[in-house]
Amino acid sequence: MGKIHELPEVLADQIAAGEVIERPASVVKELTENSIDAQSTRIDILVEDAGLKSIQVIDNGIGIAADDVQIAFQRHATSKITSRDDLFRVRTLGFRGEALPSIASIADVILETMPQDASIGSMIHFKGGKLVAQQPYAGRQGTRITVNQLFYNTPARLKYLSSPQTELAAITDWVDHLAMSHPEVAFSLSNNGRTLLRTSGNGNLVQVISAIYGVKNAHQMIDFAGEDRDFQVSGLVSLPKLTRASKNYISILLNGRYIKNNQLSKAIIKGYGSKLMVGRYPIAVLAIQLDPLLVDFNVHPTKQEVRISKENQLADLITTSVANRIGQQNLIPSAVGNLNSHQPKAKKAEQFDIGLNPQAVEHQHHVEKQQEVLAALLGEKPLPTSKNEKQSADSTTEPVADNKPFKPQTITHPVMIATRNDLKSPAVQQWDQKYHLQSSAEQPNPSFEIHEEQATEKVNEPSPRRFPDLKYIGQLHGTYLLAEADDGFYLLDQHAAQERVKYEFYREEIGSDNPAEQKMLVPLVLTYSVSDALKVEQNREKLAQLGINLEDFGQNTYIVHEHPAWIPAGKEEETIRNLIEECLADPQLTVAKFREATAIMISCKQSIKANHHLERQQAVALLRQLKECENPFNCPHGRPTVVKFSNQDLERMFKRIQDSHRSLRETKNAGD
Repeated sequence: MGKIHELPEVLADQIAAGEVIERPASVVKELTENSIDAQSTRIDILVEDAGLKSIQVIDNGIGIAADDVQIAFQRHATSKITSRDDLFRVRTLGFRGEALPSIASIADVILETMPQDASIGSMIHFKGGKLVAQQPYAGRQGTRITVNQLFYNTPARLKYLSSPQTELAAITDWVDHLAMSHPEVAFSLSNNGRTLLRTSGNGNLVQVISAIYGVKNAHQMIDFAGEDRDFQVSGLVSLPKLTRASKNYISILLNGRYIKNNQLSKAIIKGYGSKLMVGRYPIAVLAIQLDPLLVDFNVHPTKQEVRISKENQLADLITTSVANRIGQQNLIPSAVGNLNSHQPKAKKAEQFDIGLNPQAVEHQHHVEKQQEVLAALLGEKPLPTSKNEKQSADSTTEPVADNKPFKPQTITHPVMIATRNDLKSPAVQQWDQKYHLQSSAEQPNPSFEIHEEQATEKVNEPSPRRFPDLKYIGQLHGTYLLAEADDGFYLLDQHAAQERVKYEFYREEIGSDNPAEQKMLVPLVLTYSVSDALKVEQNREKLAQLGINLEDFGQNTYIVHEHPAWIPAGKEEETIRNLIEECLADPQLTVAKFREATAIMISCKQSIKANHHLERQQAVALLRQLKECENPFNCPHGRPTVVKFSNQDLERMFKRIQDSHRSLRETKNAGD
């Protein structure tokens, strides 16, 4: 007897359900999409216990004929395609005929339907893929599907479900996208009798967005549109001041279907140019209309991933449409953009992030040349010279006793000191006089480590101090602080330095078990979409540990009466909103990682930026605070706070160190 056999129909349906039905949100998605395909203008979704107990979808669509009711629960039974050609001209949300049999195989399902212009309808009951009952039904036009005990016969699936709040957030997220995809349909969603979403169904996308994200956010969004021979794009994007910490608020709707496409998301962001802060993303709803022949939906069981023909052309259209609309909001023209519009682009091999124009490329080559010369002067690599330059240099060098050419970059041998008395020698005194060093028998030259019996030469050995005592000199370009110490010259990035100082302060304050709190004169009211509010509920305890106590203040709305005392004055609302957005962006954050991320975020936002001129007292205080840090050498992101030019580096750069056979007096005269 052969080993190959056909699987039972119920088992095959359960296998298919593993691809199509991942969680309660998948059931809501599939049933709601069927209701939209049935030409419904109103769809009510009622769930209990985030869909784990029951899911009910009620519509006013055309219904299902009595002869088709039982067939609808068979695998690959559909009314939406009939031939191979139809598969590449899909205009409906569903077409595979897998949803109903998949759901019926893993749940208790009752379908009640009344076809349009019919006097009697049908009721059919399936449990675990088996027909339980079928009988006539009298009711209003449309279809009601009730799903109870989801995954009751596949308990392993239940172990992989998340918390009820997470599952409910996934449901609301799907319903939100369906409502944005079809503003002409009136949606309502409730959980355990509590209404989470309600739309009017009048076709106004702005009103749908107001219901999802709030009226205040909807007022900060602008519409855009564009088209070419193959595509039509339209939608709404937020102004640059309204952003989020993740790309999850970018919704792409393709022929009325919500999809995920990274390239198209990037095209929207690219349309903003440099108007968005790093790490911030807009709220956007992009609706795309195209010929069904240009898209293949039959790629993934959930139909979220699709293949689009001419995708690069579509991305360019989106970027241009968004850029043109956003550009109208800014009356100050971009000088770099105007310059680039009149200059040809550089070669592909010379792709610098400097505008891609010839002047910028020439400037980049000049900068690289300077960097090479500087590296050579510091002794890191040979000085780059052309053949003619080398011949010219050889012909003009000064002859010496052995008739060999003199090489300027040759480093002299250091002055040798064997005992403390050698510090009083004429050579050392001339050295001290020339370089303005204060050296004496009681205060030895810091460039040398002296031992009475046997001296060990250590030229420019770093000070044993962990961080030098820096003397403030001045500020460069409002961005860098100049300082000096006895062992060299220091250049500090003022933003990175203060970021490190503030990070260590906030890390300690945020980690405190009992943070001090400050009452707010005017309480802060926060309103979120349903899906975001559910995520906030999940993280209320985590936020409370940071001193952010949220109190219920209406549906999806919270009020804050006090805040941690470590939040800077005037930054209370911005900081609290950013803290909550960190939770929304990654609900899986642990408390420890959340505190770390919070300290980094706040320290970065509260630190002085480039082109900010400091008073001398402010700069001196910053240098002192940096020295007291546990790690004064890097900002929380890993960038260096300070770089050093040692005395020897400076001597090399100005060629004050010469050949060993030349006297100090000759060197002094040459240097002067």
